Amino acid sequence: MRAWVVGTPGQVDSGPLRRVDREEPVPGPGQVRVDVSCCGVCRTDLHLAEGDLPPRRAAVTPGHEVVGRVSARGPGATRFTVGQRVGVPWLGSTDGSCRFCRRGEENLCTAPVFTGWDVDGGYADACLVDESFAYPLPDGLGDERAAPLLCAGIIGYRALRCADVPPGGRLGVYGFGGSAHLTAQVALAQGLRVHVLTRGEHNRRLAEQLGVDSVGTATDPPPEPLDGAILFAPAGELVPVALRALDRGATLAVAGIWLSRIPALDYAAELFGERRLRSVTANTRRDGEEFLRLAGRLGVRATTVAYPMDDAPRALSDLAHGRFGGAAVLHT
Repeated sequence: MRAWVVGTPGQVDSGPLRRVDREEPVPGPGQVRVDVSCCGVCRTDLHLAEGDLPPRRAAVTPGHEVVGRVSARGPGATRFTVGQRVGVPWLGSTDGSCRFCRRGEENLCTAPVFTGWDVDGGYADACLVDESFAYPLPDGLGDERAAPLLCAGIIGYRALRCADVPPGGRLGVYGFGGSAHLTAQVALAQGLRVHVLTRGEHNRRLAEQLGVDSVGTATDPPPEPLDGAILFAPAGELVPVALRALDRGATLAVAGIWLSRIPALDYAAELFGERRLRSVTANTRRDGEEFLRLAGRLGVRATTVAYPMDDAPRALSDLAHGRFGGAAVLHT
């Protein structure tokens, strides 16, 4: 089968991805093999290719927003039937026994496995997944629209919960790519006022089309104090900017797995008044299940740009340079 792998990490336009031929993977105990229909392109894939996230093993295949059909089952795998459509997400497995897993916080597992970082992901013709961590997908949701929901949507939903905005409150969204445009739809449907602050022209236009309450550049003050905010942009210099925009007692949730250096904070201007700063490390399976149900009920729809799987390097480059709004999706 064909697959993309991270060769030597480096600037995206230097060609860190290379194409290889591999044997079709054989599922082990509790695993299923998924023949990939499409795979979303996440900013985490870009961080992996460029070396912001050091690859955890050589020549790993990126991709963790995978939609496909089960083509083989390993010993003991009975949850899905051959031919069933499933989604393969970022959280590939947890140890189930650490102190965090035992108390129901598998997002903080001390020995997690992540798809497309620890194990091969969906920039390929097929991949393996622990069946306990895959999601069944409803028939009414097309493959391309489903793919971004599996990471961008789920992590955005958890970030929205972590921002802890009260009913009818004011949410700030810093950065407006694949994850943010899904999160904003949920927030608007829940009756929140949503203020988007982002630099990209395509993303500002998409935010306006979705009907948010205001759109500004990333360093602009929002038109009113925020009851909570989410930082999606991997830009540490925006942390003090967003903290200054918060009302007293409000929370800034940082949704990315990687963030550039945060400048020194001014306690009086950016933290005093019981403002809170927290990270979003990963999601739980329950987060994913809740979000997929909610997305179906609220009619959340991903804005997507399709690329052939052969053009994975171009899709990553276009993401890096802000050449589209919404989410890119690779098709086999």
